[in-house]
Amino acid sequence: MNSVFTAEKDILGMREAGRLASEVLDHVAPHVKAGVSTAELDRICHEYMRDVQKTIPAPLNYQPPGYPPFPASICTSVNDVICHGIPGEKILKTGDVVNLDITVITPDGYYGDTSRMFMVGEVSVLAKRLTQITFECMWLGIAQVKPGASLGDIGHVIQTHAEKAGYSVVREYCGHGIGKVFHQDPQILHYGRPGTGEKLQEGMTFTIEPMINAGKRDIRTMPDQWTVKTKDRSLSAQWEHTLLVTATGVEVLTWSEGSNPPPDCVKGLSFRPSLASA
Repeated sequence: MNSVFTAEKDILGMREAGRLASEVLDHVAPHVKAGVSTAELDRICHEYMRDVQKTIPAPLNYQPPGYPPFPASICTSVNDVICHGIPGEKILKTGDVVNLDITVITPDGYYGDTSRMFMVGEVSVLAKRLTQITFECMWLGIAQVKPGASLGDIGHVIQTHAEKAGYSVVREYCGHGIGKVFHQDPQILHYGRPGTGEKLQEGMTFTIEPMINAGKRDIRTMPDQWTVKTKDRSLSAQWEHTLLVTATGVEVLTWSEGSNPPPDCVKGLSFRPSLASA
């Protein structure tokens, strides 16, 4: 089942959920520095969601079939961790890169899902480049979103940009439909051929969240059954936004004052609602 929202109250609900998810990242950003543990970052986010926003952290105790309950409120994926890193005793150090993945549930039951990469102190040229190319991959995918476009159009531009830079696209994990359910159709593959797959229609809401590896695309899953790492121990990066297909293109729902501005490769893209529609 896809989320296709036509009622104004649903669109407003998704905008609120997206903004709140992004504001969690704004709140935790100053705390992402050398010497902090990933468990502390989780605590900061959890308390902000619970006590300030009055939202629910969707990952906490989330348990899809075949998995144990996820034991934290956010995902913290450091260096060679591709996704679903569990916060714990790990202390961030200068040179690390970390993805923080946030999903909130609003009191009205709408989900907002977003992630950002953070650099801890001075990082390597490789880490900076991988992080930037991955950011560009996400935005190039976002720029394809409009009624009548194909899911394959999104995957193709992401795969092309990543592979041109010498990187690889993780294929086991993808973007997903989202609304009043955490994960649902359609699956948004970050690779593919243009003109293939489901056609987009106005009112659809889903994520684009490419996972790009500096080395090969192969993965390995840790014994905790959640943490996914690169098989060759190369660095990995990921960015994520929740999106709405509008009548004329795309709206980025997971947007707030602290959001990273789009890269030059999508300069001129309209991705925020007008004052009238907002």
